[in-house]
Amino acid sequence: MLTYLPATPQDIEYLLWLRQQTMTHYLELAGIPTDQQTHLSRIRYQLENAYIICWQGTKAGLLKYTQDETQIEVIQIQIAPEYQGKGIGKTVLENVLSKARENKLKVVLSVLKHNPALRLYQRVGFEIIRHDDVSYYLQYTPSFRLP
Repeated sequence: MLTYLPATPQDIEYLLWLRQQTMTHYLELAGIPTDQQTHLSRIRYQLENAYIICWQGTKAGLLKYTQDETQIEVIQIQIAPEYQGKGIGKTVLENVLSKARENKLKVVLSVLKHNPALRLYQRVGFEIIRHDDVSYYLQYTPSFRLP
């Protein structure tokens, strides 16, 4: 069972561990700093929009997103290594996409070029809309049926 708990400053230690475990390798490949201060800065960014992903009552990752009247921006999705490959990331994305369809919103996110999560994003319907030296920028636009 998948649940989401609002992240709080008390979760910083877990979020730092999670980020170090899931992102350091890809950040290094992209030439982005991986020191603790840089990680903490990214963790604190939009912390009020961060949710701890729990799988069967245990912390399994992070979902951070914002929503306005036109779109949902997925800022971060990180799944702890021991929970990867179990469909949790896909389920989290499907929950976000379902919310987007219900509210007629597009979904945007970015992914580092070396991160294999790109394949998952494309499988669930995201399309690359642009890229730079480091990242791909993706968008999901739900289709709507007229009544």
